[in-house]
Amino acid sequence: MPDIALTPAAAARVAVIAARQGLPTPRLRLSVDGGGCAGFQYRFELARTPADDDVEVLTDGVGLVVDSMSLPLVAGSVVDYVENLGGAAFQVRNPNASSNCGCGTSFSV
Repeated sequence: MPDIALTPAAAARVAVIAARQGLPTPRLRLSVDGGGCAGFQYRFELARTPADDDVEVLTDGVGLVVDSMSLPLVAGSVVDYVENLGGAAFQVRNPNASSNCGCGTSFSV
C-alpha cells in the first residue's frame, strides 16, 4: 500500500464537514488534475463511496481516498488541515513535487 496519510486535524475537519452534509461515512477524495500555475493541481471533495480502483487509508475513522491515476503523483504525501491568519485549508505535503505554486494548490513534478 502506498504511503499516503491524513493527519488527525484533517480527519477531524472532514468529519465535521461530512456530518453537516449528512454523510454517514466521512471520506475526503484527493485527486490531481492537469492545470494550475505549476502544471498540476490538487482537488478535494467529499466522497460517498470509493471506486474500484481507489486506495483508501483511514485516520480516526475518516477515509482519504485517492484514485489510481492520481496516486503516483501523491504517493508519500500527507494531507493536513491548517488554520492561520491567511485562512483555513487542506494542504498537501507532497515529496514528489519539485516546485509548488504560492497558492498551495498547484505543483510540478
